[in-house]
Amino acid sequence: MSATTATAATTTATTGTTLGRRSHLAVRTLQILLAVFMGIASAAPKLIGHSSAAESFDKIGFGDWFMYLTGGLELAGAIALVIPILSGLSALAFMGLMIGAFITQVTVFDGQYAITPVILFVVFGGIAWVRRNHTAELVALVRKRL
Repeated sequence: MSATTATAATTTATTGTTLGRRSHLAVRTLQILLAVFMGIASAAPKLIGHSSAAESFDKIGFGDWFMYLTGGLELAGAIALVIPILSGLSALAFMGLMIGAFITQVTVFDGQYAITPVILFVVFGGIAWVRRNHTAELVALVRKRL
């Protein structure tokens, strides 16, 4: 066993995680990029009522209120994704949103862009897994307040 492997095993045994500094920075960078994407490219058109978003939500059949709700949830999730204690929960919420987006793509839009929510689901799942300790901290904090 090499010294690096032994150090990683020791770190895992004492902290319960193998996430090193570079990995932490990579996941953090991914969180920031996804937050920008979800906040600007996805939420903003819905919140300003852009014609492309309005047409899509009209086709879905829920109208403008659902478009604004979805945009608001996406923006809130994007902000929460960069707040450390909320990042794991935000990623879990985005996974739920991506399930809904996938179902909508398949049932309403004939699966034209169905792969996009699948890819995002996997990425958000990875973030949720890596940030599961933050989610546990949040649950403990909420339980302590109750």
